[in-house]
Amino acid sequence: MNEALLASPSGARRTLAVAGTAHALHDGYTDLIYILLPVWQAEFALGFGMLALLRALYAASMAALQVPVGRLAERWDGRIILALGTALSGIGYALAGASGGLLGLCAGLALSGAGSSTQHPIASAAVSRAYGKASRGPLGVYNFSGDLGKAAIPALTSLLLIFMSWRHALWLLALIGAATAIAIAAFMPPIAGGSKAGDRREQRGSGRGGFPLLFAIGVLDTGVRMGFLTFLPFILKAHGASLPTVGVALALVFIGGAAGKFTCGWLGARIGVLRTVLLTEGGTAAAILAVLILPLPAILVLLPLLGIMLNGTSSVLYGTVPELTPPHRVERAFALFYTGTIGSGAVSPIFYGVLGDAVGANWAVVATAMVALSIFPLALALAPHLRPGPR
Repeated sequence: MNEALLASPSGARRTLAVAGTAHALHDGYTDLIYILLPVWQAEFALGFGMLALLRALYAASMAALQVPVGRLAERWDGRIILALGTALSGIGYALAGASGGLLGLCAGLALSGAGSSTQHPIASAAVSRAYGKASRGPLGVYNFSGDLGKAAIPALTSLLLIFMSWRHALWLLALIGAATAIAIAAFMPPIAGGSKAGDRREQRGSGRGGFPLLFAIGVLDTGVRMGFLTFLPFILKAHGASLPTVGVALALVFIGGAAGKFTCGWLGARIGVLRTVLLTEGGTAAAILAVLILPLPAILVLLPLLGIMLNGTSSVLYGTVPELTPPHRVERAFALFYTGTIGSGAVSPIFYGVLGDAVGANWAVVATAMVALSIFPLALALAPHLRPGPR
């Protein structure tokens, strides 16, 4: 395989398929922890603080290493780094399954999170390079594949736990990670890093600038999403929803969110980044405010549409990263962007939670809508940096 294969339609489709598979696995590995927390609480007699630490270990090691991985991928074939990282994630879960105590479990989760740090910057950049200027839609498909993994792997784990212990379930999932790593090494075309001195001179200045604005929009957008979802169950209960109804409502939001990631990437390619961001953020703000005042049946009808807009902006933003970045720094840019959005997802619920304690849940939800609207001037400031065409 060579660079010509990577640039061909079949090479691009293969890159998207393998990158999407890697995204599904790693996002599934990330959310798998939620299924296992009650199991670990019972087995190791853990409090909620320690359970939160277990979740944070995975997320922190993944977020902290994304930028170094992006730099490494500028010098080495990203395919090999991604395959090794995927194998490392599987090994981490195998170690967690073999652990006899809490220390081994922590080490396994941290190791698995470190392996997952390779996925976002490298796979995103691979899809971007494979499709070039037409990458916005494929990046939306790539992002959508992560939601499939978030649904499939935790569901598979829940099923496995009926028939086997959690340790055996983790070993089986580790084997799936090993198989995925082999598939990445065997089937993904090479991912050129473009770090040679000649390449740097040739590519320098080819980015359009505006990345800090895009980064700020991504951080705020993620904060709105995570802040609103933190309060949604309480808002629904205040409208008289039962616990099963709350579960259905959240599922409706997540289904809409998966659809939003898939469709809004293509929408951005058709009507432009600016119009899509204004549409999704404005629609998000309006729908959030509507949730506060509508009766419960109307809220349930609205939630899938809210999910589309709530999640859809992210695909548009991810697809814009390579447009604003010099080609030889695409991995680094994706690493920075994902680190910022993951960090925002971790911190924003705390911020909105404190605000909710101070002013009440309804006003904290209103604040998320106002933050969504605050993205408008940032999007307008970003517009001059975007590629000429529909904005």
